[in-house]
Amino acid sequence: MSVDELLMAVEDLNESDLDNLVDRALFLRARRKTSVSSSEETILLKIINQGIPNELNDRYRVLAEKRDEEILSSSESEELLSIGHQIEVIGVNRVEALAKLSVIRQTPLLKLMDSLGIQSPGVR
Repeated sequence: MSVDELLMAVEDLNESDLDNLVDRALFLRARRKTSVSSSEETILLKIINQGIPNELNDRYRVLAEKRDEEILSSSESEELLSIGHQIEVIGVNRVEALAKLSVIRQTPLLKLMDSLGIQSPGVR
């Protein structure tokens, strides 16, 4: 049935049936949007909450300490740069997911971060 045919059939409905149809159509539309948004939100929240693996974070700290003490070897320096890049990628993915979620929820990014208990990280 085309939209035009459907509208012609709707014209014949009495006031009560028309109200019922509109309510049910709006509910159907909301349910469809919610199921898509909910699954997408779930994926985005998993990315946002992923965090840096403990082993990676621990190794980064050890190497950063050695760098600060100026006792870092050249291979450790390369490893530190590689780990730093991995951490940056995780951070970028997290920020992108936050931005997408703020669009879906139609909420400013900082307000969304506040509602999720996320603070801007300090710069090191």
